[in-house]
This record gives sequence, structure tokens and C-alpha cells, in this order.
Amino acid sequence: MAKLPQILACVLVVLGFALTSSASIYIVGGSSGWDVSTDLNSWSSDKKFNVGDVLWFQYSSSNSVNQVTKESFEVCNTAKVIETYTGGNTTVTLTKPGGWYFVDGNKLYCLGGMKLMAEVENN
Repeated sequence: MAKLPQILACVLVVLGFALTSSASIYIVGGSSGWDVSTDLNSWSSDKKFNVGDVLWFQYSSSNSVNQVTKESFEVCNTAKVIETYTGGNTTVTLTKPGGWYFVDGNKLYCLGGMKLMAEVENN
């Protein structure tokens, strides 16, 4: 229950953003979310990400999301990160074109497929 106000605030921010732009909001992994059981490659395979789109990561509070370089993504390096997100509910706005790379903070989960590459294009 204590997390309900935080979740509602996040939903309002995301919805407010959606109403003021033509950006898309993607719930990473769909209904399964950012989870080791989710096939993130299949989930992302039919997506076209554009600058301004939002990735919404929903995950257990025992997990985390790390934004990493392509090199760290390829080998699941969870020590060299650009940004770390925790708390179970994270939105990331894709602000520039190119590859965006995310891995779980647990290297074993990353090696198990809990990682996402989003190729972002200009609108």
C-alpha cells in the first residue's frame, strides 16, 4: 500500500507526457514486465522506437535496470553502467537516436536474457 502513491504519481507523469506529445509509451516486456521469464528479444522485435518515446520498466524491487554501453550489453557487464534505476517502476525517455542498451543489475539474469536493446530513430 505504501507504494501506491508512488505508482500513481508515476502513472500520472507518464500519462501527462503522453497527452502533450505524439510519443509512444512502451511497457517493457508487456504484461510480464522486466522479468527473467520475459522474452525481451521477441517483445522488442516488432517495435519501432523514436526520439521522445518512453520505455516504462516495471519490475520487482529486488531487481534493477542498468543503462549500459553496447560493449557492456554484449558481455552483460553490470559493473560499468551509465545509469542505474531501482524501485520497481522506472520510465526512461529516449532523447536521442542510436542504440540504447539496458541490462538487469544481476549479471546472471542478464546472461539469461534479461536485457534490452532499443534502436532509436528520429521521428
